[in-house]
Amino acid sequence: MQNQVVSREEWLEARRALLLQEKEATHLRDKVNAARLALPWVRVDKDYMFDTPGGKRSLSDLFDGRSQLLVYHFMLGPEWQAGCPGCSFLSDHVDGTLAHLNNHDVTWVAVSRAELPRVDAYKQRMGWKFPWVSSFGSDFNFDYHVSFTPQDLAGEAVVYNFEAIPPANAHDELPGVSAFYKNDAGEIFHTYSSYARGLEEMVGTLMILDRAPKGRNEDSTMSFVKRHDEYAPETAKSCCH
Repeated sequence: MQNQVVSREEWLEARRALLLQEKEATHLRDKVNAARLALPWVRVDKDYMFDTPGGKRSLSDLFDGRSQLLVYHFMLGPEWQAGCPGCSFLSDHVDGTLAHLNNHDVTWVAVSRAELPRVDAYKQRMGWKFPWVSSFGSDFNFDYHVSFTPQDLAGEAVVYNFEAIPPANAHDELPGVSAFYKNDAGEIFHTYSSYARGLEEMVGTLMILDRAPKGRNEDSTMSFVKRHDEYAPETAKSCCH
């Protein structure tokens, strides 16, 4: 199906009308960002431990000398053979940002419940460089509402994205990002978490596709996404022939 074809003058009129909406959305995003920064914080008193390539590390250690920590809750459970395609899609965008984040006093770490050898094997398969640790045996994923036990999923509801949802709409692992701050005294605070479609703005490819003629061209949210090594190779094309 093709959109209506109009004159350049009619197109400019429609485009200017859309520009007003885009500016409104930008101003709303600025307002939301300000509200996000103004959120109250919660002290983290629990002593979480993680398995890392350098041995056991605490949540405090994960800050790696910086005051801000972003944890990506990557869907890779203890029995999973591969990481979630959607989490992999988002994670494809991370390595190029690390130098900028680190320079801005922010550490990015992915956390999964799978044991470290499984995490490391998938990380190597995908060719990623960002830090990725295992929370196997820890309450961390459960406390931040991204992992659910069989008993949870057999109940009437689970809490995800700050609301009770039917277990049929959940999974043993779900995605999210959580932010933490550590002050000079070493105290850690949970400042923010986001889940589900709240993560979309971290996925630059989606933002680019939104500007393409067909947009995301999807049947359901990110239905087109595969792991980057699972797309069929395209026939070589040349702009000259």
